[in-house]
Amino acid sequence: MKLYSWNVNGFRAVVKKGFWDWFYKCGGDVICLQEIKAHPDQLDEKNRSAQGYEVVWNPARLKKGYSGVASFYRVSPLKISFGLPESSFQGEGRLILMEFEKFFLFNVYFPNGQMSEERLQFKLQYYDEFLNYAQSLRKHKPVIVCGDFNTAHKEIDLKNPKSNEDRSGFLPIERAWLDKFIASGYIDTFRMFNQEPGQYTWWTYRFGARKRNAGWRIDYFFVSEELKDNVSRAWIEPEVMGSDHCPIGLEIEV
Repeated sequence: MKLYSWNVNGFRAVVKKGFWDWFYKCGGDVICLQEIKAHPDQLDEKNRSAQGYEVVWNPARLKKGYSGVASFYRVSPLKISFGLPESSFQGEGRLILMEFEKFFLFNVYFPNGQMSEERLQFKLQYYDEFLNYAQSLRKHKPVIVCGDFNTAHKEIDLKNPKSNEDRSGFLPIERAWLDKFIASGYIDTFRMFNQEPGQYTWWTYRFGARKRNAGWRIDYFFVSEELKDNVSRAWIEPEVMGSDHCPIGLEIEV
């Protein structure tokens, strides 16, 4: 299967910037989008569906034009569910879970902690609740997690690590959670194939950051260790425009 993940930073905006050209060329079996910032009833008919694909939406219910995830698929899952089990983490449209025969696939838009100390704590609590949920499902079959984690893991994963040590997205406490996640048995698939610096998935719109490749790698495909030997390729597509993030991909034998 060929899987994709992309934080599109507004679905209504990205469809005006060549999204469908990329979509039909990429050949993804499942294409997971984050930060769609739209409810399907806000989209015209031609943008609510894709030829050859089914689609499921989980928009934010609490706030319009905010958050939200969607998953397009041409390989039908056994089951689809939404959000974390704990009700206090629902309503922001952050998670779609698809159960396939051989694995679970999470499409997640993790919270951003930059707004306030309260949101940082919410992000860290969401991380822990997510890990508990993933581990409970992993008792039944392996897990794949894709999406925008809103944290760069190591210094190699952003252009200017020293000047961002006090900024949410690269705080020691956030990075420590990624350490814990990996120690719990999850593999950063991109780093299985590429150990080079300068590999990013997000660039601020300011300061000409993308032209200078002054970015962060905050979008990931993780697989639980049981699937490591099934991963054949993992990559980033920085040349694809339309958002402040770029798409990432995973090929896995199942």
